[in-house]
Amino acid sequence: MSNPSAGASSKSKLGSSQPSETSFKRKRGVFQKDLQHMMYGFGDDPNPLPETVALVEDIVVEYVTDLAHKAQDIGSRRGKLSVEDFLYLIRKDLPKLNRCTELLSMQEELKQARKAFEVDEEKLGTLE
Repeated sequence: MSNPSAGASSKSKLGSSQPSETSFKRKRGVFQKDLQHMMYGFGDDPNPLPETVALVEDIVVEYVTDLAHKAQDIGSRRGKLSVEDFLYLIRKDLPKLNRCTELLSMQEELKQARKAFEVDEEKLGTLE
């Protein structure tokens, strides 16, 4: 009663850190509104077909999951996952790499601005 093809596929995934398709259940439709807006921003209809949005969502979730698993495999050698692991994976895709480094530098600038703002509030609090 066992399925021989199921045994072969489970053996091929044995050493992988990725969960099997049956053990990984995700909620569908979580990113649909955001994807609809992004698709419209890239020239699609303001109200794209639900099937199209679902397909794009599946592709995006699969890509991000795959990227995260690869980064986890790289990070496990050092014992922790870091931003550099993701940057390493996209190093050959220059537009993605440039956009990521731009966003990371903006994040750092915002962090420093928030920190400076908190310091200013503390100074105002001591003066009153």
